Amino acid sequence: MQEPVKHAKQLAHFIGCPYSEAEESQGVVEQIVELCSFQKLKNLDGNKSGIFAVSGHHISHSYFFRKGEAGDWKNHLTQEMAEKLDTIIEEKFKGSGLKI
Repeated sequence: MQEPVKHAKQLAHFIGCPYSEAEESQGVVEQIVELCSFQKLKNLDGNKSGIFAVSGHHISHSYFFRKGEAGDWKNHLTQEMAEKLDTIIEEKFKGSGLKI
């Protein structure tokens, strides 16, 4: 994602929990972005290996973390799936001022 700090601030404002000036000046937003980064989550011990059991199915951890590259979704979704997702997101964001 490009400009993750900017988007984290927009998201916080959108859900009604904007960061205070003190939080912003203390670097809280940057810290949250770092803690939620792909690299940080990928390197947590619990996410490095293993199999998860979900509804009787065994799913490899690798399904939860791919490359972490912008645009990689194109390798996993069909055009039809992407269009349907765009339609759903546009409907949910209608009137919010957010755009995809």
